[in-house]
Amino acid sequence: MAFHCVIVTPEEQTFAADITQAIIPAYDGQIGILTNHAPTLTKIGVGSLRVDLVGGGSRHFLVDGGIAQVKENELTILTDDATAAGKIDAEASRAALAEAEARKETDPKAAERRTHDMKKMKAALELVGKA
Repeated sequence: MAFHCVIVTPEEQTFAADITQAIIPAYDGQIGILTNHAPTLTKIGVGSLRVDLVGGGSRHFLVDGGIAQVKENELTILTDDATAAGKIDAEASRAALAEAEARKETDPKAAERRTHDMKKMKAALELVGKA
């Protein structure tokens, strides 16, 4: 059985299709969503979002923050950023990771930003080459 999934960013609707499963990078760990999932509202962290398509195969996205809502077999993901795996630039991600690793932590907020940027770029590099 399938359910509908929509991924929306402030700029565009990135994805809309019927899927059989979604693996979401929640703020505190991954969460799997299947058909007839209980109503849920989840804070999204940074990482890889996988959706399994009805006809087979999967789509992968790098997401950064937002919320996911499941209600009546409809998954709605509102996120600040959702980049399809095929659009991730490996060289740019490696450069951004190196820059984040080299950045000095001048205060707690800078340390938090550095950690976030490193996590995002590592997730991006893991997605390179996935459809």
